[in-house]
Amino acid sequence: MTDDRLLGDDEAAFIAAARSHDAARFALITERHRRELQVHCYRMLANYEDAQDMTQETFLRAWHKRESFKGHAALRTWLYRIATNACLDFLEKRNDRTPVPAELPGAGAEMRCLQPYPDRMLPEDPQESVVARETIELAFIVAVQHLPPRQRAVFILRDVLGWPASKAADALELTVASVTSALQRARVTMRDQLPDRRLDWRSPATHELSDNERGAVKSYMDAHERNDLDGLMGLLRDDLRFTMLPEPGTLSVTAKDAVDGWVSNGLFQRGYDDWRCIATTVNRMPAAVLYLRTPDDPEYRLFNIAVLHIVDGKLAELTGFDATDKPWLGLPPTLSSDKGPIADESSARAAVTEVTAE
Repeated sequence: MTDDRLLGDDEAAFIAAARSHDAARFALITERHRRELQVHCYRMLANYEDAQDMTQETFLRAWHKRESFKGHAALRTWLYRIATNACLDFLEKRNDRTPVPAELPGAGAEMRCLQPYPDRMLPEDPQESVVARETIELAFIVAVQHLPPRQRAVFILRDVLGWPASKAADALELTVASVTSALQRARVTMRDQLPDRRLDWRSPATHELSDNERGAVKSYMDAHERNDLDGLMGLLRDDLRFTMLPEPGTLSVTAKDAVDGWVSNGLFQRGYDDWRCIATTVNRMPAAVLYLRTPDDPEYRLFNIAVLHIVDGKLAELTGFDATDKPWLGLPPTLSSDKGPIADESSARAAVTEVTAE
């Protein structure tokens, strides 16, 4: 992410657009940075819709401040600075965007505003994506939200994007000493929140699912479609962490408690026993999209999406999200009754593309 070039084509074109007040040219130049800026805002806010709004706010602020850009830094750097401060301003006004204590004693905290990030909206160029798998996974996103906003910004700029301390300090209008101190505190919190995860965020990380992950997703979908509660139970680690968002009070930290909760809410009983599933990925994590057909309904309707963290072929974390009224997920709203499950994420994406194109 570090970019200390002299004035380049992007910067020169931007300055020309700013001086000529050419809004169309300005939009064309800045639009190419949209996806990576949106990922940055998502890391700051953990909410896809908020990230969309703050990315748009970034472009509005950039337009209003366009004449202040002199090309002393890369355009990308300048836009990241604006985006970071837009997120900080947003967080200053909202007190509902931080983790809250879980209702279950000893279960830590819940992040009720958390939303999944559709992989199809991630940057396409792997060299420019600034998205290592670990830094977009849900556990990482939630852990970052435990940092105070300015600490959060320092951590993301320094340890995720790889900015030098001086550049991060300039972006946040802090001293280098303050940035260094904030980063040290942030790293301690991240180690506490992610004790079993690697913490070298800037090292290369694979984006591909493992065979274990693919197999576990297929087994999870098969169990749902067969109404096989025992088979589903066999896929879960004893210490499964489950939550269903945005509903409060759904967090459980054992497989038994999770399954008991599902059964008490009618899972696999009449009205909740006719399922079809497709596999996909969000946050570069395996996920199963669940479609439910109720009695007398000719179609399977989009119900929720289960995002899975899989360890040694078993589900260690299951985060469920209500998938309705979220067109940005790009999921088909219905499946016909004669349509079977789609068994891998590439096919799911093809199906999503086909439906979206229609």
